[in-house]
Amino acid sequence: MFNFKHKDTDFFDLFVDSAEYFYKGALLMNEVMLDYSKAEAKMDEIINLEHEADEINDKIIDKLNQTFITPIDREDIFALANGLDDGVDFLQGTLQRMVMYRTGQSKEGAIALSRLLIECTEELIKAFTLLKNIRSNQHRILECTRKIGKLESEGDRLYRKEVAYLFECIKDPIEIIKWKEILEYLENTLDHCEDVSDMIRGVVMKYA
Repeated sequence: MFNFKHKDTDFFDLFVDSAEYFYKGALLMNEVMLDYSKAEAKMDEIINLEHEADEINDKIIDKLNQTFITPIDREDIFALANGLDDGVDFLQGTLQRMVMYRTGQSKEGAIALSRLLIECTEELIKAFTLLKNIRSNQHRILECTRKIGKLESEGDRLYRKEVAYLFECIKDPIEIIKWKEILEYLENTLDHCEDVSDMIRGVVMKYA
């Protein structure tokens, strides 16, 4: 069993940095959902955010290549780092589509999904902050992962409800196609939050 007191903890600090970029991306996404007039300007912001998130991911991978003894398994570090980085990519892809498709003001369901993303990424930050002391914080970390699971389930419900509304109430097929894809991206990003959460839970089960 590893002794965390004598291991490099910089990885955990970098995980928190990366999770914070995911959270910032969710906040930015929600801003656009609430006010579409900000979409073009926020596109530039999320591109910069994605580049900064990539730099954090590169730092983690570089450090992984230079570290002989890691605090958790190397494959776990690699998976967590890429999982967080991919989350920002999901958000960038969603916003790109809103701009390309000129979606206009968001549907209520899309706004609600973006709020769930803010909550999920907040919980990811909490979990990664606690991960530095896995043994003493295991119950609090697992509580974060359970909350993410509940938020993702609520997202599934909202997604199904909103897609049903599109097909029942929206007559313009182009409008249906545009918003169905946006909703899918948002729901997939929530799924991705749960995927990262599951990785965290796996690490806790391994080392707590």
